Amino acid sequence: MYAWPASEVPALPGSGRDLSIHDTATGRRTTLTPGPVARIYVCGITPYDATHMGHAATYNAFDLVQRVWLDTKRQVHYVQNVTDVDDPLLERAQEKGDDWTALAERETALFREDMTALRMLPPRHYIGAVEAIPGIVPLVERLRDLGAAYELEGDIYFSVESDPAFGSVSRLDAEAMRLLSAERGGDPERPGKKNPLDPMLWMAAREGEPSWDGGSLGRGRPGWHIECVAIALDHLGMGFDVQGGGSDLAFPHHEMGASHAQVLTGERPFAKTYVHAGMVALDGEKMSKSKGNLVFVSALRRDGVDPAAIRLALLAHHYRSDWEWTDGVLREAEERLGRWRAAVSRPDGPSADALVEEIREALADDLDSPAALAAVDRWAAAQTSTGGTDEGAPGLVSRAVDALLGVAL
Repeated sequence: MYAWPASEVPALPGSGRDLSIHDTATGRRTTLTPGPVARIYVCGITPYDATHMGHAATYNAFDLVQRVWLDTKRQVHYVQNVTDVDDPLLERAQEKGDDWTALAERETALFREDMTALRMLPPRHYIGAVEAIPGIVPLVERLRDLGAAYELEGDIYFSVESDPAFGSVSRLDAEAMRLLSAERGGDPERPGKKNPLDPMLWMAAREGEPSWDGGSLGRGRPGWHIECVAIALDHLGMGFDVQGGGSDLAFPHHEMGASHAQVLTGERPFAKTYVHAGMVALDGEKMSKSKGNLVFVSALRRDGVDPAAIRLALLAHHYRSDWEWTDGVLREAEERLGRWRAAVSRPDGPSADALVEEIREALADDLDSPAALAAVDRWAAAQTSTGGTDEGAPGLVSRAVDALLGVAL
């Protein structure tokens, strides 16, 4: 599967700062110090609707991580999946009377268009669950051979008790895990499971649903968590720098994935740092496909909204905060974009060297994008009120805002 085209990232004078970021697994800040190539895995969409503002906020957060790393002169090895076969996709296709593969392809293509418009840097590897199946099957077989998986009516489940470190990512108690498992795709009430939290690794073929040859597992399709594990291990290996996604992925998805990988390899951690973005609400409730309370990037673009304004609306909120999308949020972003573009359109202005360092410092401080925006606001206000004589300042501001914030002025 192919990703989307990369926008050019302008080079800036000097060098950026190492990123200090909140790690879900420890509950504390950690300073990321990758090697020359930083490795990051961000969980992708299930393509039955794309791309709502919750998605956009999540991918914006991890786009900022990449931009901070690039500014430190590192390379970035970024991997993202597409869960292009799963119950929600099949259910939506049935509701619409659509072919599930056509629906997945259409929504994935729309997601690519949205990511391109928003200037999100693409992954080096963009892998669908279906194309990953040949690599998933041997991992499930190995877990079974290790005694970490068992069969239940043809389905294969992972035993969470096989990983002594289970629970170390989300740091939740058993009751909280059970409630979230029921809400987020698990089946804790299924009779016959060794532990209610045990997740499915391989679903045996169901009548009327797609299935693939699973070798000794029989025909079926993979579970959600093992999909990301197989892709990450194949392309990044154990101990990669950051696993990212929305805060609703900390449990069960990232918890289960870590346990799968750690049992498979006998090593830990799966990822050195777990980073999670907050949720975006509409009318007081978290945006979600199941609730249908969605604002789509593509719909805003069709209405003529500048993608740079959409991105500024996202950047106006700290990535870890939960916030609500409103018309006012978008209006403020459009007004800010207008002020910035007017400021950089002048032939000279106040020196911008200190501004570049302010943006760098803000982003290195747990991706504090609101502080970065406030710094640019101050420069733009000074440009409007007093001007300046530095002929290179407007161009430097434009390059810095593009390189570090992903906004084209």
